[in-house]
Amino acid sequence: MSQLNEIDDAEAAVAFRRLVAHLRHRDDAQNVDLMGLAGFCRNCLSDWVEEASEGRLSKDEAREAIYGMPYAQWKAGHQAEATPEQLERMRLSVAKNAGGES
Repeated sequence: MSQLNEIDDAEAAVAFRRLVAHLRHRDDAQNVDLMGLAGFCRNCLSDWVEEASEGRLSKDEAREAIYGMPYAQWKAGHQAEATPEQLERMRLSVAKNAGGES
């Protein structure tokens, strides 16, 4: 299978839900670290869900769907202050996203 479009929508939905469940479980994985390594995080994922919903979901509703709770609640309970090193890794990683599908 060489093309992303060859993945069946039902299979993609199962994989997506597994990814979301994994990210909810791994609340120790900070968004800034995900951004620094992969150039995307939970917020990106929720933005993509919001865009895909074509107006059915608001930004807050999409974030709650990804985080499993209101974003402010998740942030207060799980998000640490980013270090300068984390922010620099994130900056460099996000720069690599140019021209991609993020």
